[in-house]
Amino acid sequence: MSQLPLFAPPPPPAWSVADLTRYLRELLESDANLQDVWVTGEISNFSRPSSGHLYFTLKDQKAALKCVMWRNAAIRQQFTPRDGDAVEVHGAVSVYEAGGAYQLYADLIRPTGEGALYQEFLRLKARLEAEGLFDPARKRPIPRWPRRIGIVTSPTGAALRDMLNTLRRRYPLAEVILAPTAVQGDEAPPGIVEGLKNLNALARPDVVLVARGGGSIEDLWAFNDERVARAIVASTAPVISGVGHETDFTIADFAADLRAPTPTAAAELATPNQDDLRLALAELAQRLTRTVQTSLESNRWRLSSLQNRLQLRSPQSRLRNDRQRLDELTRRGGIALSHSLQLKRARLTGLEQRLSALNPLSILGRGFAVVTHPDGRLVQSIGQVQPGDPLDVRVSDGQFEVRVISNQ
Repeated sequence: MSQLPLFAPPPPPAWSVADLTRYLRELLESDANLQDVWVTGEISNFSRPSSGHLYFTLKDQKAALKCVMWRNAAIRQQFTPRDGDAVEVHGAVSVYEAGGAYQLYADLIRPTGEGALYQEFLRLKARLEAEGLFDPARKRPIPRWPRRIGIVTSPTGAALRDMLNTLRRRYPLAEVILAPTAVQGDEAPPGIVEGLKNLNALARPDVVLVARGGGSIEDLWAFNDERVARAIVASTAPVISGVGHETDFTIADFAADLRAPTPTAAAELATPNQDDLRLALAELAQRLTRTVQTSLESNRWRLSSLQNRLQLRSPQSRLRNDRQRLDELTRRGGIALSHSLQLKRARLTGLEQRLSALNPLSILGRGFAVVTHPDGRLVQSIGQVQPGDPLDVRVSDGQFEVRVISNQ
C-alpha cells in the first residue's frame, strides 16, 4: 500500500506581467553584446513626431525590428533616412515595458556602405597611432597671440566665410593668408598637402587652420587620407583641424595639434578675443601701476630711513643733544645747590636756636637778672657778698648798680 508524502513542495510563484517584462529588460541590458550593436536593414514606417524623436522599423526579408532614436541623438544626426533606404543602425537592445516588445534604441544611422569606409578609417587610425603620429607628447601649443594665421580650405565654401568673420570679430590684428584647395574628391588630398607645404615655406604662419564644413563620411574622406595626416604632422606651424560638425572625427583631427568641432570653433581656438585682450591689457596696466606705486613707496621709505640715519649721525644732532643735556645738568645742579643751601640754612638756624638757648642772657627776657661784682665775678650765692658791697645787675634791657644791705 503506497503512502502519500508528508508534504508536497509549494508551486513556484506566478510572475506578474510587469515583473517578467522588467526581468527580460534587465537580462537584455546586462548583455554587453546587445548594448553596442550594429544592425543593417531597410527603413520602413519612418516618422518624426513633434517631440523630435525618430521612430522606424528596420527589416530584411525574414524579420523586422522596431527602433527609436531619442531627440538628443536625432539632432546630431547628419543623415536623415527615408522609407526604403538601406542603412546601418548603431544602438542598444532593450525592452519597451509598456508595449511588451523589444526594440533597438539607436544613436547613429548611416547609409549602407559607410561601414566599409569606417573600417578603413579604423585600420588607418590604428596604424598611424602605432607609429606615434597621435602621441599627445608630440602636440605643440597654440600661440596665444598669433600675428599671422594660415588657412587651408576651399575658397568658395561657407566655412571660409565663417572663419574670416570670426577672426575679424575676435582678433583683427592678425594677418590671414589663405592656401586655397579642394576639400572633397580625389584632388583634395594632394591639394591640402600642397597648401600646408606652401604656407610653411612661404608665409611662415604662427598657426594653420585646416577646415571644411560638414558632410557625409564620403564628403569628409579627404581628411582621412594618410598623406594629409603626415603633412599635418610635418607642418612647421602648429595645426588646428576644424572639419565637419561636432560629431565628425577624421584622421586629420587626431594628427592635428588641436581639434576643433567646427571651422568656426577652429578660428576661435586660434585667436584670443579682443575683449579678453582689452581686459588683459587693463589688468597689466593695473599691475604696472601697483608695481610703480609699490616701488615709489619702497624708495620713499628707504630715503626716509637714510635721512633718519644721517640725522642720527649729524654733529648738529649731537650738539642739540649735548645742549639739552647741559641744560638738564644746569637745572639739576641749580636744584641740587638750592637743596644744599636750604639744608645748610636749616642747620644754621638750628645751631642759632641752640646757641640762643644756651646764652645766659637769653633768660633775662623772662625776668631773670645777672648779678656780678664790679670786677665781673658772677654772684652765685649769698656767701659771695657782704653788706655794703657794690654789685652790678644786668637785666634784659640794660644794667644798673646796687649795694648789698644785708646778706641774710
